[in-house]
Amino acid sequence: MDTHTLKSVSDLPPNFRSAFTFRYFNSLQSECFPLCFHSDINMVISAPTGSGKTVLFELCILRLLSKSISSDGRFLHAKGALKTVYISPSKALVQEKLRDWNQKFNSWGISCLELTGDNETYSSKNIQDADIILTTPEKFDAVSRYRVSSGGLGFFSDIALVLIDEVHLLNDPRGAALEAIVSRIKILSSNHELRLSTLASVRLLAVSATIPNIEDLAEWLKVPTAGIKRFGEEMRPVKLTTKVFGYAAAKNDFLFEKRLQNYIYDMLMQYSKGKSALVFCSTRKGAQEAAQKLAQTAMTYGYSNPFVKSREQLERLREASPMCSDKQMQSYILQGVGYHNGGLCQKDRSLVEGLFLSGDIQVLCTTNTLAHGINLPAHTVVIKSTQHFNKEKGHYMEYDRSTLLQMCGRAGRPPFDDTGLVIIMTRRETVHLYENLLNGCEVVESQLLPCLIEHLTAEIVQLTVTDVTRAIEWMKCSYLYVRMKKARSHAISNPENYAIKKGIPKDRVEKHLQELCLQKINELSSYQMIWTDTDGFVLKPEEPGRLMTKYYLKFDTMKYIINAPTGYSLDEALHIVCRAEEISWIQLRRNEKKTLNDVNADKEGRLRFHINDNKGKRKKRIQTREEKLFVLANDWLTGDPSVHDLSMTQDANSLCSNGSRIARCMKEYFIYKKNYKGTISSTLLAKSLFQKLWDDSPYLLKQLPGIGMVTAKALHSMGVRSFEALAEADPRRIEIVTGRKYPFGNHIKESLSSLPPKVEIKVEEVESQKQGVSKLAVTLTRLSQPLVSTKRHYADMIVGSEEENHIHFHEKIRMDDFSSPYSVTILVERPQQAKVTVKADLIFEEYIGIDLHETLLLKKANNNTVNYKSENRLPHYYPPMVDVCVVDDNSPVKSGPPNRKNQKDEMPSFKLIDEDSEEEKEPYLTMEEDDCVILNEHTVFDHIRQKAKCFPSLITLNPTSSARLKRKSLMKNSPELDPLFQYDSVFRSTTTTKDIKQTAQKITTPVYASNGKTERPFSDETVFNYIRKRSKNSPILATSTVEDHIAISSQERTNTKTSPYTSYRLLPSPSAKIPSIKSDAPAEMLSFDISMANSSNTNLEEKKKGSCSQLAGNSNGSDHFLGFKSIFSFL
Repeated sequence: MDTHTLKSVSDLPPNFRSAFTFRYFNSLQSECFPLCFHSDINMVISAPTGSGKTVLFELCILRLLSKSISSDGRFLHAKGALKTVYISPSKALVQEKLRDWNQKFNSWGISCLELTGDNETYSSKNIQDADIILTTPEKFDAVSRYRVSSGGLGFFSDIALVLIDEVHLLNDPRGAALEAIVSRIKILSSNHELRLSTLASVRLLAVSATIPNIEDLAEWLKVPTAGIKRFGEEMRPVKLTTKVFGYAAAKNDFLFEKRLQNYIYDMLMQYSKGKSALVFCSTRKGAQEAAQKLAQTAMTYGYSNPFVKSREQLERLREASPMCSDKQMQSYILQGVGYHNGGLCQKDRSLVEGLFLSGDIQVLCTTNTLAHGINLPAHTVVIKSTQHFNKEKGHYMEYDRSTLLQMCGRAGRPPFDDTGLVIIMTRRETVHLYENLLNGCEVVESQLLPCLIEHLTAEIVQLTVTDVTRAIEWMKCSYLYVRMKKARSHAISNPENYAIKKGIPKDRVEKHLQELCLQKINELSSYQMIWTDTDGFVLKPEEPGRLMTKYYLKFDTMKYIINAPTGYSLDEALHIVCRAEEISWIQLRRNEKKTLNDVNADKEGRLRFHINDNKGKRKKRIQTREEKLFVLANDWLTGDPSVHDLSMTQDANSLCSNGSRIARCMKEYFIYKKNYKGTISSTLLAKSLFQKLWDDSPYLLKQLPGIGMVTAKALHSMGVRSFEALAEADPRRIEIVTGRKYPFGNHIKESLSSLPPKVEIKVEEVESQKQGVSKLAVTLTRLSQPLVSTKRHYADMIVGSEEENHIHFHEKIRMDDFSSPYSVTILVERPQQAKVTVKADLIFEEYIGIDLHETLLLKKANNNTVNYKSENRLPHYYPPMVDVCVVDDNSPVKSGPPNRKNQKDEMPSFKLIDEDSEEEKEPYLTMEEDDCVILNEHTVFDHIRQKAKCFPSLITLNPTSSARLKRKSLMKNSPELDPLFQYDSVFRSTTTTKDIKQTAQKITTPVYASNGKTERPFSDETVFNYIRKRSKNSPILATSTVEDHIAISSQERTNTKTSPYTSYRLLPSPSAKIPSIKSDAPAEMLSFDISMANSSNTNLEEKKKGSCSQLAGNSNGSDHFLGFKSIFSFL
């Protein structure tokens, strides 16, 4: 493009011109200007590094902001209404853009928010209010995965623009996360419910380095032909020459990188031609050692030092050298060599940067962070090893493509050079990968298939996928589907990566996609991670699936957790962690076996667990990766590991960081399953791996800030091994033992303030009103006041039983502000075994060694004695009776149940069975299993006579009482239920109501003689004959068991007076009428409606042979002695 067609910054609205410091856009930016700023179409741009692609992002942002400009030219901004999401593979790139865009857009009220692993201070409100969200793919995926309830997906409807930087990251294993989140945005934008939202018309813009299959990316992002822009090397400011050298691998990655230092000097002498050079190293120490090696080599040449070309340069270096505070750097600067990393102070970094830009320092060794930060271009860039140490994963891994291209972009200085040189030093087996990358020949493939099941689960958990049709639609939104369609032609060279064959028809690709989707859904359903209906169509998330999504675990790792034994122990939990897929890259090296064998032998007894053989003895040889990790973890968690090998130290760090996350997932899973032992074991393991200490380690004080291994050992030598001992220790003695000066001892004791406040937990059994159930009270009391701190302390309160391996109660408590004392009541069933041990545990989330445990032993209930509680309950076969009470206005009315004590003074109790006291709650009935009582006329009458002696005298109610209650039944209109106890219809007798009342009163009312003795109006024989006579016409009683004894709840006792029929659960025959209570029935009436089965055909002696449990035998539809069972069951 000619300079005459370059677009000017003045073509922008006046509000936006201050965003750029130059006057004209370059040729690439000018060509894309009309599409970026004057349209809303999706775009994909392929251009070499350093060609100015970032300006295209800013033009798209300005296009979005231009929608907020009013007709009179004012900028009217609505906070968070139109969101831009910038996705970059590198945290350094995100932070660089954050600084730049804050400076450009902050004056307009545009807020930028960083979402990376380095920023955990955001909230859902910050996300809602942000206008530009800058994030990495993994972090954006994680935020929208498990923070759905707190706004994780709430802001999606406001997304208007998505900017994808370095989209060729799709070719990396990390590219699966990028593919998943873009597919999520695409499927949500097509949701019918969001058709009126901003997301429905979201704009996608992706840029990448030179790639051959840009059309595939365009198809995935729905980019029209006009939006595809491809630029070649002609857009690069300087011509770039690349050279890739391969070297033989060493024993480990660390030694390989160290060996490459020997070749750097020769490379610079051969290719740099005396011009400035940047040497990128993977670590700070590596950069320092590389500078040291170059300076020592140059020193041997004396005045022929190739890095110092003139006397004037040497004088400037001698003047600058004393200004550096780093002693080692001073000697390096004199040789024209320096190093630059984040460990230098700001003064030294500024000094080195100035010397390098001026050309006085010719070679600068630095880390890869410089590639994203300060612009320090050089003629030659040397990448010493294509691997770097990943702190998060704990091992060496290849640079992602974006970082490598950023390093290469530093080569060539436009003002000074017209060419640049890139030298890549790598292993022999990876040479071709980097040649293709730098030449733009590397095809971008999808990496979603290996982790498809994890991302599909995440979509089901977020409810973006709710059925099989939606799941297939989500897969069609992925870049995976685009590349699978290429398999039917020769456009794809590796169709086996997608499990398909070349040349298959298009419809077969569709069918293969559906089969793949159904296969993954069936796998998830078989492990209860999702729920499907009977047709397998509807998809809903289950708790295991939610946990796998929340903790970003692999599917195979989650299967290990699900298949774990029910009552697994702490060492079994550690074995599960060692088998996890997240650390499957750790291998057992040959040179590590001897060290590991010695550690497992454990002659000093340091380890908590060991690798044992089938006979239970310690194995002499470690043979697998899992065994290596198990031994390494036990050695590391002692607090003072004996393994100091660098590679195994890195493996141990990775094991602890990933293992802690896996163990936290295990903890939540076992809480969900109510598995007490599994929960306790996994909770302790998660904390131990996080702190790198067992709970019985002698170096628990390492958890406090300011206490390292040396200080912890010194405190251990003076007997300070716990937090309590440290609190009581003398600060001056601490300083003497540790060899530190005042006020070090005070600072050490002040570090105790980082601990959560002291608490006390108690568990005790309280009185329970329910039979067969124990009532436990767990009380949590704070013993010390929490300090004012921004740090929050949490703990899990778990109550469970060991024998049953069951969690009865769980709650997560914030220890700083719970209401003290905090008490909970738990109901636990009485143990069926001999005993049950109930444990109450307060387990802190972070710290080891301060957990609280309380134990309560519940003994077996006495099975020989069965306790029953008497209640009056309406039988289920009677219609509900609703009583209406009329109370005079002047009479006081008390709410609640009636006072039984006062009732006894006015109303006699004619119950043959004593009712239990409300205060004492003691059972009235004790039925021994071994007792057998023979019922006959004498035993029955003896009991009646004994109970009759305790009857109180009857007192007639005062009919003129001011608060007289009149019972009005809602069923009074029924002609069958209106009369008072129509005994004629029930008993099929001509006895009148008056006769029944008089007879009952004669039987029950005692007569007091002048001598004070009580006499009965009838003889024993007369009373019994009356009972026997009445029993012939009695209706059949309900054959209820003793446990189903007649009862009425306390609420029913308050509102309803039960008739004698309902009290004894009298079952009328089908032809009999159901009696009702007459409104003017006298209170002193008593009815003995004792039903006895006809025993004329039954020999009484046969009954003597039966047991008590066989008192009610069936004979011709009626039960023998059923009346005795119902009323006289106390015998």
